[in-house]
Amino acid sequence: MNLDTNLDLKEFDIKIATKEDSSNVINMLKQIAQWMKDHEINQWRFLLEGGDDEEIEQAIANQETYIVSKGNELVATFTLLSKQSEWDSHIWGEDQSSKSLYLHRLAVVPTLMNNNLGSSLLSWIENHAVDREYLRLDCVADNVKLNNFYKNHEFELVGITDGHSKYEKRLKS
Repeated sequence: MNLDTNLDLKEFDIKIATKEDSSNVINMLKQIAQWMKDHEINQWRFLLEGGDDEEIEQAIANQETYIVSKGNELVATFTLLSKQSEWDSHIWGEDQSSKSLYLHRLAVVPTLMNNNLGSSLLSWIENHAVDREYLRLDCVADNVKLNNFYKNHEFELVGITDGHSKYEKRLKS
């Protein structure tokens, strides 16, 4: 992949979300989930019914969720877990090694989806992952566009569990 296609993140503010950001993060994720449903993309439908609200709030309380703003506008979010969640254990099996960082809910508002913000955020995550050997994530296996996005960013498909593609990328040490 040509990293020159990445957007310059200097115009964006990336910071750890606070409790005060919780409702904005949840609302943004639900808006993106609705956008995906409207565009017949099978991803995150459970968010529309309030699924994961508590998990999202807990990840924010644990300082594992990041928000990305441009000016006063929330434009993206992602969560990085240094320990497996219950979902990660289900999808990946137990990982006692502490060598992996788990990426969840990487989301970009639809108005910025085609300007390489997602690509730039993946690069930022990779460059800021400390003391981890792998970056792991999963997505719905039949979400072709998202699967291609991760493959194009040099993530290796390492299997499918419960209809979810498991992707892993070795991080620079």
